[in-house]
Amino acid sequence: MSIREDRGVILETQPVGPFWMNTYVVGCARTREAVIIDPGSEPEIILGFLSRHQLVPKYILCTHGHVDHVGAVAEVKAATGAPICLHPDDLFLYERMVEWGALFGLRVRPGPTPDHWLSDGEELRVGDHRIIALHTPGHTPGGMSFLLGDILFVGDTLFAGSVGRTDLPGGSWSMLMRSITEKLLPLGDHIRVYSGHGPATTLGRERRTNPFLQGGRP
Repeated sequence: MSIREDRGVILETQPVGPFWMNTYVVGCARTREAVIIDPGSEPEIILGFLSRHQLVPKYILCTHGHVDHVGAVAEVKAATGAPICLHPDDLFLYERMVEWGALFGLRVRPGPTPDHWLSDGEELRVGDHRIIALHTPGHTPGGMSFLLGDILFVGDTLFAGSVGRTDLPGGSWSMLMRSITEKLLPLGDHIRVYSGHGPATTLGRERRTNPFLQGGRP
């Protein structure tokens, strides 16, 4: 578990489930409004974060529709009432989360119908902060990244030293590379990157050292 509070932002990180997927709770220190990013598993951990910091979730944000990122949306939605936000191009994955979970031996409740369809460039207000939603397809057609100040949540688009796989339904290597090089890297080297799996990094570090951004590919 990782906890940080900086410039009025509360950030809790916890890898959950068998895929060790990073779930994030991000809150405004003044108003206690929050967002939950990728409730993939172990909803009790997420709800514990909210209770401990006395946070009220305003949105459940899904970076994409893979089961390891959305497997606990039903429980978290039922407990909090927060609207589920997803890009419409990933609905076909979201709707099959039970089927995909069964392939990996996971018991997953069907996700409620998303409440809000995310679009590229839209702004979501959370207390004193704004989150910019960026459509970053490639790993999935409806992949999203979320920018809050100098913090960027990228799901499985970009990792420390790697990039998202594109061999699953809807994946596209050319789209992934375009999302990273045209949408993410121009945000600036100082941007701190929080991925769906693995440690945090920065865009500058990945631009300089990530082998997949130096012309390599799997």
